[in-house]
Amino acid sequence: MTEPPCALPAHHRQLVSDLSGIVSDYPYVDPESTLALLADDAAQALDRNGTPEGRQERTGYTVLLYATCWYLSARIFSKSLFTSYTEVLEGFRATLDPASCACPAGTHPADLDSEYGIEAGVSMLTAAGRAAFAADGGLHDDDLAAFDCEGFLADLADRAVNRMRQARQEVFGGIDVCHLDEQFVRDDASLDVVAMQEAIRRSWEDNTGPVALWSARRWLSGQVRDEERIGLFLCMWMGIAQTYEGLPPSYTRDLAAALATIDLDASCEHPQHPWSAADATTKDRYRAVVHLYAPQDHPDTPVPTALSARELWECPVQYAELARTALEDLKDWRIMRGGEEWEDWED
Repeated sequence: MTEPPCALPAHHRQLVSDLSGIVSDYPYVDPESTLALLADDAAQALDRNGTPEGRQERTGYTVLLYATCWYLSARIFSKSLFTSYTEVLEGFRATLDPASCACPAGTHPADLDSEYGIEAGVSMLTAAGRAAFAADGGLHDDDLAAFDCEGFLADLADRAVNRMRQARQEVFGGIDVCHLDEQFVRDDASLDVVAMQEAIRRSWEDNTGPVALWSARRWLSGQVRDEERIGLFLCMWMGIAQTYEGLPPSYTRDLAAALATIDLDASCEHPQHPWSAADATTKDRYRAVVHLYAPQDHPDTPVPTALSARELWECPVQYAELARTALEDLKDWRIMRGGEEWEDWED
Protein backbone atom coordinates (compact mmCIF):
# COMPACT_ATOMS: atom_id res chain seq x y z
CA MET A 1 0.00 0.00 0.00
CA THR A 2 1.41 3.41 -1.00
CA GLU A 3 1.33 6.44 1.31
CA PRO A 4 -1.19 9.23 0.52
CA PRO A 5 0.59 12.23 -1.11
CA CYS A 6 0.13 14.40 2.01
CA ALA A 7 1.09 11.83 4.62
CA LEU A 8 4.25 11.58 6.69
CA PRO A 9 6.24 8.55 5.45
CA ALA A 10 5.97 5.49 7.69
CA HIS A 11 9.63 5.56 8.79
CA HIS A 12 9.26 9.23 9.70
CA ARG A 13 6.14 8.49 11.74
CA GLN A 14 8.23 5.97 13.65
CA LEU A 15 10.96 8.57 14.11
CA VAL A 16 8.44 11.02 15.55
CA SER A 17 7.28 8.35 17.98
CA ASP A 18 10.81 7.37 19.03
CA LEU A 19 12.09 10.93 19.52
CA SER A 20 8.90 12.08 21.24
CA GLY A 21 9.34 9.36 23.83
CA ILE A 22 12.90 10.53 24.41
CA VAL A 23 12.20 14.25 24.85
CA SER A 24 9.26 13.49 27.15
CA ASP A 25 11.70 11.41 29.28
CA TYR A 26 9.78 8.18 28.67
CA PRO A 27 11.92 6.53 25.99
CA TYR A 28 11.06 3.08 24.72
CA VAL A 29 14.06 2.91 22.39
CA ASP A 30 17.69 3.29 23.42
CA PRO A 31 18.19 7.09 23.59
CA GLU A 32 21.95 7.06 23.04
CA SER A 33 21.91 4.98 19.85
CA THR A 34 18.80 6.75 18.54
CA LEU A 35 20.28 10.22 18.99
CA ALA A 36 23.63 9.07 17.59
CA LEU A 37 21.83 7.91 14.45
CA LEU A 38 19.99 11.23 14.27
CA ALA A 39 23.30 13.12 14.44
CA ASP A 40 24.80 10.87 11.73
CA ASP A 41 21.81 11.44 9.44
CA ALA A 42 22.07 15.19 10.02
CA ALA A 43 25.79 15.13 9.17
CA GLN A 44 25.05 13.38 5.89
CA ALA A 45 22.40 15.99 5.11
CA LEU A 46 25.10 18.69 5.30
CA ASP A 47 26.57 17.32 2.06
CA ARG A 48 23.23 17.91 0.33
CA ASN A 49 22.79 21.48 1.53
CA GLY A 50 23.03 23.04 -1.95
CA THR A 51 19.92 21.22 -3.20
CA PRO A 52 16.25 22.02 -2.48
CA GLU A 53 15.97 18.72 -0.62
CA GLY A 54 19.10 19.54 1.32
CA ARG A 55 17.72 22.89 2.43
CA GLN A 56 14.56 21.16 3.67
CA GLU A 57 16.71 18.72 5.59
CA ARG A 58 18.78 21.56 7.04
CA THR A 59 15.59 22.98 8.55
CA GLY A 60 14.34 19.65 9.80
CA TYR A 61 17.59 18.48 11.34
CA THR A 62 18.37 21.84 12.95
CA VAL A 63 14.97 21.77 14.65
CA LEU A 64 15.43 18.13 15.68
CA LEU A 65 18.93 18.62 17.09
CA TYR A 66 17.70 21.64 19.02
CA ALA A 67 14.65 19.76 20.33
CA THR A 68 16.71 16.80 21.54
CA CYS A 69 19.86 18.55 22.81
CA TRP A 70 18.21 19.31 26.16
CA TYR A 71 17.61 15.62 26.85
CA LEU A 72 21.07 14.68 25.64
CA SER A 73 22.80 17.23 27.84
CA ALA A 74 20.90 16.10 30.94
CA ARG A 75 20.64 12.36 30.49
CA ILE A 76 23.40 10.92 28.30
CA PHE A 77 27.02 11.21 29.41
CA SER A 78 28.80 10.47 26.11
CA LYS A 79 31.62 12.73 24.90
CA SER A 80 31.40 11.39 21.36
CA LEU A 81 27.69 12.18 21.11
CA PHE A 82 28.23 15.65 22.56
CA THR A 83 30.91 16.18 19.91
CA SER A 84 28.73 14.86 17.07
CA TYR A 85 25.87 17.18 18.00
CA THR A 86 28.13 20.20 18.34
CA GLU A 87 29.94 19.60 15.05
CA VAL A 88 26.85 19.08 12.94
CA LEU A 89 25.09 22.08 14.50
CA GLU A 90 28.13 24.23 13.80
CA GLY A 91 28.12 22.85 10.25
CA PHE A 92 24.53 23.94 9.68
CA ARG A 93 25.19 27.27 11.37
CA ALA A 94 28.01 28.03 8.94
CA THR A 95 25.53 27.85 6.05
CA LEU A 96 23.06 30.30 7.59
CA ASP A 97 22.87 34.08 7.24
CA PRO A 98 20.88 35.57 10.14
CA ALA A 99 20.89 38.99 8.47
CA SER A 100 18.65 37.62 5.72
CA CYS A 101 15.71 37.33 8.13
CA ALA A 102 12.80 39.52 7.04
CA CYS A 103 10.17 37.92 9.28
CA PRO A 104 7.85 40.20 11.27
CA ALA A 105 8.51 40.19 15.01
CA GLY A 106 6.94 37.28 16.83
CA THR A 107 6.38 35.09 13.78
CA HIS A 108 9.19 32.57 14.31
CA PRO A 109 7.94 29.15 15.49
CA ALA A 110 8.04 28.54 19.24
CA ASP A 111 7.80 25.62 21.68
CA LEU A 112 10.30 23.56 19.73
CA ASP A 113 12.04 22.03 22.77
CA SER A 114 9.13 19.60 23.11
CA GLU A 115 7.20 16.90 21.31
CA TYR A 116 5.89 19.62 19.00
CA GLY A 117 9.45 20.33 17.99
CA ILE A 118 9.95 16.67 17.14
CA GLU A 119 6.83 16.56 14.97
CA ALA A 120 7.76 19.82 13.27
CA GLY A 121 11.39 18.82 12.70
CA VAL A 122 10.60 15.43 11.17
CA SER A 123 7.87 16.96 9.03
CA MET A 124 10.23 19.61 7.65
CA LEU A 125 12.56 16.94 6.21
CA THR A 126 10.38 16.21 3.16
CA ALA A 127 7.83 17.94 0.95
CA ALA A 128 5.23 15.30 1.82
CA GLY A 129 5.87 15.78 5.52
CA ARG A 130 5.54 19.54 5.21
CA ALA A 131 2.23 19.22 3.39
CA ALA A 132 0.88 16.85 6.04
CA PHE A 133 2.13 19.11 8.86
CA ALA A 134 0.52 22.16 7.27
CA ALA A 135 -2.77 20.34 6.71
CA ASP A 136 -2.88 19.00 10.27
CA GLY A 137 -1.96 22.35 11.84
CA GLY A 138 -3.87 24.66 9.51
CA LEU A 139 -0.64 26.39 8.50
CA HIS A 140 -0.26 28.72 5.52
CA ASP A 141 2.73 29.16 3.23
CA ASP A 142 4.08 32.02 5.37
CA ASP A 143 3.93 29.80 8.45
CA LEU A 144 5.96 27.09 6.74
CA ALA A 145 8.39 29.64 5.32
CA ALA A 146 9.15 30.84 8.87
CA PHE A 147 10.64 27.42 9.66
CA ASP A 148 13.13 27.91 6.80
CA CYS A 149 14.11 31.43 7.87
CA GLU A 150 17.90 31.51 8.23
CA GLY A 151 17.72 33.91 11.15
CA PHE A 152 15.39 31.55 12.98
CA LEU A 153 17.52 28.49 12.24
CA ALA A 154 20.74 30.30 13.18
CA ASP A 155 19.25 31.20 16.54
CA LEU A 156 18.23 27.58 17.17
CA ALA A 157 21.68 26.32 16.21
CA ASP A 158 23.43 28.90 18.42
CA ARG A 159 21.27 28.05 21.41
CA ALA A 160 21.79 24.32 20.96
CA VAL A 161 25.57 24.67 20.56
CA ASN A 162 25.78 26.89 23.63
CA ARG A 163 23.81 24.33 25.61
CA MET A 164 26.08 21.50 24.48
CA ARG A 165 29.22 23.44 25.40
CA GLN A 166 27.86 24.37 28.81
CA ALA A 167 26.71 20.82 29.45
CA ARG A 168 30.08 19.39 28.42
CA GLN A 169 31.72 21.34 31.24
CA GLU A 170 29.00 20.33 33.71
CA VAL A 171 29.14 16.65 32.76
CA PHE A 172 32.85 16.10 32.13
CA GLY A 173 34.65 19.10 33.60
CA GLY A 174 35.58 20.06 37.15
CA ILE A 175 32.87 20.99 39.65
CA ASP A 176 33.64 23.64 42.27
CA VAL A 177 32.10 22.85 45.66
CA CYS A 178 34.46 24.95 47.78
CA HIS A 179 31.54 27.18 48.79
CA LEU A 180 30.36 24.32 51.02
CA ASP A 181 33.42 24.72 53.26
CA GLU A 182 31.81 27.58 55.15
CA GLN A 183 28.65 25.54 55.67
CA PHE A 184 30.25 22.29 56.83
CA VAL A 185 33.56 23.27 58.49
CA ARG A 186 33.43 24.91 61.91
CA ASP A 187 35.88 27.55 63.15
CA ASP A 188 37.93 24.87 64.92
CA ALA A 189 38.23 22.95 61.59
CA SER A 190 35.90 20.17 62.77
CA LEU A 191 33.11 18.96 60.50
CA ASP A 192 29.45 19.77 61.11
CA VAL A 193 28.02 16.40 60.11
CA VAL A 194 24.52 17.45 61.21
CA ALA A 195 24.64 20.41 58.81
CA MET A 196 25.75 18.06 56.04
CA GLN A 197 22.82 15.79 56.78
CA GLU A 198 20.41 18.72 56.73
CA ALA A 199 21.75 19.64 53.30
CA ILE A 200 21.32 16.12 51.94
CA ARG A 201 17.79 16.07 53.32
CA ARG A 202 16.90 19.16 51.25
CA SER A 203 17.07 17.20 48.03
CA TRP A 204 14.73 19.63 46.29
CA GLU A 205 17.61 22.12 46.26
CA ASP A 206 19.61 19.77 44.01
CA ASN A 207 22.43 19.66 46.55
CA THR A 208 22.66 15.91 47.15
CA GLY A 209 25.34 15.46 44.49
CA PRO A 210 27.44 18.46 45.60
CA VAL A 211 27.39 17.25 49.22
CA ALA A 212 28.52 13.79 48.11
CA LEU A 213 31.31 15.32 46.00
CA TRP A 214 32.43 17.63 48.81
CA SER A 215 32.49 14.66 51.19
CA ALA A 216 34.57 12.60 48.76
CA ARG A 217 37.11 15.37 48.29
CA ARG A 218 37.34 15.97 52.03
CA TRP A 219 37.90 12.25 52.54
CA LEU A 220 40.64 12.16 49.92
CA SER A 221 42.32 15.25 51.40
CA GLY A 222 42.80 13.49 54.72
CA GLN A 223 41.36 16.50 56.56
CA VAL A 224 39.09 14.40 58.73
CA ARG A 225 39.36 13.50 62.39
CA ASP A 226 38.94 9.92 63.54
CA GLU A 227 35.57 10.61 65.16
CA GLU A 228 34.33 12.23 61.93
CA ARG A 229 35.27 9.46 59.53
CA ILE A 230 32.08 7.41 59.60
CA GLY A 231 29.89 10.52 59.48
CA LEU A 232 31.75 11.91 56.49
CA PHE A 233 31.70 8.55 54.72
CA LEU A 234 27.97 8.14 55.35
CA CYS A 235 27.28 11.60 53.92
CA MET A 236 29.13 10.60 50.75
CA TRP A 237 27.35 7.22 50.68
CA MET A 238 23.91 8.79 51.16
CA GLY A 239 24.63 11.35 48.47
CA ILE A 240 25.27 8.46 46.09
CA ALA A 241 22.39 6.23 47.23
CA GLN A 242 19.84 9.06 47.10
CA THR A 243 20.80 10.36 43.64
CA TYR A 244 18.50 8.05 41.74
CA GLU A 245 19.01 9.56 38.29
CA GLY A 246 22.77 9.19 38.47
CA LEU A 247 25.62 11.70 38.69
CA PRO A 248 27.89 12.57 35.73
CA PRO A 249 31.61 11.81 35.42
CA SER A 250 32.48 15.26 36.77
CA TYR A 251 31.24 13.92 40.12
CA THR A 252 31.90 10.21 39.95
CA ARG A 253 35.64 10.43 39.34
CA ASP A 254 36.24 11.69 42.90
CA LEU A 255 33.52 9.50 44.37
CA ALA A 256 35.13 6.40 42.86
CA ALA A 257 38.56 7.48 44.09
CA ALA A 258 37.27 7.88 47.64
CA LEU A 259 35.57 4.48 47.56
CA ALA A 260 38.79 2.92 46.25
CA THR A 261 40.49 3.72 49.58
CA ILE A 262 38.30 1.15 51.34
CA ASP A 263 39.49 -2.43 51.87
CA LEU A 264 36.70 -4.50 50.36
CA ASP A 265 38.19 -7.75 51.72
CA ALA A 266 37.97 -6.75 55.39
CA SER A 267 36.57 -9.34 57.81
CA CYS A 268 35.21 -9.32 61.35
CA GLU A 269 33.19 -11.44 63.77
CA HIS A 270 30.31 -8.99 64.26
CA PRO A 271 26.92 -10.53 63.42
CA GLN A 272 25.52 -7.14 62.38
CA HIS A 273 26.52 -3.50 61.96
CA PRO A 274 24.58 -0.31 62.81
CA TRP A 275 23.77 0.84 59.27
CA SER A 276 22.08 -2.43 58.37
CA ALA A 277 19.66 -1.90 61.27
CA ALA A 278 18.34 1.38 59.83
CA ASP A 279 15.55 1.10 57.27
CA ALA A 280 16.49 2.14 53.76
CA THR A 281 14.58 5.41 53.93
CA THR A 282 15.95 8.92 53.79
CA LYS A 283 14.27 9.76 57.09
CA ASP A 284 15.71 6.80 59.02
CA ARG A 285 19.19 7.25 57.61
CA TYR A 286 19.07 10.91 58.61
CA ARG A 287 17.89 10.00 62.12
CA ALA A 288 20.70 7.48 62.54
CA VAL A 289 23.49 9.87 61.57
CA VAL A 290 22.32 12.99 63.41
CA HIS A 291 21.76 10.93 66.56
CA LEU A 292 25.29 9.59 66.27
CA TYR A 293 26.75 13.11 66.15
CA ALA A 294 24.26 15.11 68.24
CA PRO A 295 22.35 12.68 70.48
CA GLN A 296 21.11 15.36 72.85
CA ASP A 297 19.57 17.40 70.03
CA HIS A 298 18.41 14.33 68.09
CA PRO A 299 17.54 11.57 70.59
CA ASP A 300 15.43 9.56 68.13
CA THR A 301 17.36 6.86 66.24
CA PRO A 302 16.44 3.65 64.38
CA VAL A 303 19.68 1.95 65.50
CA PRO A 304 19.17 -0.40 68.48
CA THR A 305 21.27 0.27 71.57
CA ALA A 306 23.02 -3.08 71.11
CA LEU A 307 24.39 -1.86 67.78
CA SER A 308 25.24 1.72 68.71
CA ALA A 309 28.83 1.16 69.90
CA ARG A 310 31.46 3.17 68.06
CA GLU A 311 33.42 -0.01 67.52
CA LEU A 312 30.59 -1.30 65.34
CA TRP A 313 30.16 1.99 63.51
CA GLU A 314 33.86 2.11 62.72
CA CYS A 315 34.27 -1.57 61.81
CA PRO A 316 36.18 -1.96 58.51
CA VAL A 317 33.57 -4.48 57.37
CA GLN A 318 30.84 -1.88 57.63
CA TYR A 319 32.91 0.46 55.47
CA ALA A 320 33.40 -2.39 53.00
CA GLU A 321 29.68 -3.15 52.89
CA LEU A 322 28.87 0.50 52.23
CA ALA A 323 31.58 0.85 49.59
CA ARG A 324 30.37 -2.19 47.66
CA THR A 325 26.83 -0.88 47.35
CA ALA A 326 28.07 2.58 46.37
CA LEU A 327 30.40 1.16 43.72
CA GLU A 328 27.50 -0.83 42.32
CA ASP A 329 25.49 2.39 42.03
CA LEU A 330 28.34 4.05 40.15
CA LYS A 331 28.53 1.09 37.79
CA ASP A 332 24.78 1.28 37.16
CA TRP A 333 25.09 5.00 36.39
CA ARG A 334 27.71 4.26 33.77
CA ILE A 335 25.49 1.70 32.08
CA MET A 336 22.39 3.89 32.35
CA ARG A 337 23.96 7.17 31.23
CA GLY A 338 27.23 6.44 29.48
CA GLY A 339 26.74 3.34 27.36
CA GLU A 340 29.99 1.53 26.61
CA GLU A 341 32.23 4.58 26.50
CA TRP A 342 33.94 3.85 29.81
CA GLU A 343 36.78 6.25 29.08
CA ASP A 344 34.31 9.14 29.40
CA TRP A 345 34.17 8.38 33.11
CA GLU A 346 37.91 8.49 33.66
CA ASP A 347 40.27 11.44 34.13
